Amino acid sequence: MHVGFIHGVMNTDNMALSGETIDYGPCAFMEAFDPAVAFSSIDTGGRYAYGNQPAIAQWNLARLAQALLPLIDASAERAVELARAEIVAFADQYAAAWLAGVRAKLGLTTHEEGDRALAEAWLALLQAQTVDFTLAWRRLADAAEQGDAEPSRAGARQPGSPGVPAALGALFTDRSTLADWLARWRHRLEAEPVPAAVRAEAMRRVNPIYIPRNHKVEEALTAASDAGDLAPFDRLLEAVMHPFDERPGLEAYAAPAPAAVTARYQTFCGT
Repeated sequence: MHVGFIHGVMNTDNMALSGETIDYGPCAFMEAFDPAVAFSSIDTGGRYAYGNQPAIAQWNLARLAQALLPLIDASAERAVELARAEIVAFADQYAAAWLAGVRAKLGLTTHEEGDRALAEAWLALLQAQTVDFTLAWRRLADAAEQGDAEPSRAGARQPGSPGVPAALGALFTDRSTLADWLARWRHRLEAEPVPAAVRAEAMRRVNPIYIPRNHKVEEALTAASDAGDLAPFDRLLEAVMHPFDERPGLEAYAAPAPAAVTARYQTFCGT
């Protein structure tokens, strides 16, 4: 969830007892942030869409609990009561784990009451402006290092958008709303004891620059299956084996797919 991964068919037989998902047939990574995105050709109703995955995990656990009822307690009523308590507890456990991960992505090491609202406002901003999920987080890490007064790596700030580094601002169509959110985020960072450079590096360790972009996966599959050419696969593998380390020469692997590709992209169980 923290890196925009969509399993595709996250049903009961595709979750292990450890809680890990398995059998990645129609999986894909999200490009522009959208909780409703689903790529699997057979998931016509969006049951396994990105934003539904936590609830699906809970549903799968409920089916497991149902199968285990005779082993939980000799009394069927008591077994259901005990199992239900565990299943209900999942939602709070997931919410806490999600918030802990998103705090790290935001560069926060301390806990404050408004952290969830800050994270949700960021995601709402990404969704409203169809911003690339992976690059938005990565460029936010750069912004953490630049602070409020320094120009971005890509050059000067965008005109009319004070406090918005150019590389981050280039991902947004409305930089004024981004500037408003950045002001909130920077105010929150004032309570953090971590130096800016250390914070930025920690953020880069949890916000990848390279993911298996869907168009790059298709490029590798096509080259291998049609021509026996494994070079595109090898280059893709080189990038994603070290997803947090930005390296020269791999810029194409950090670039989002063209919108036309994403709009009609589908994945298949046979992949």
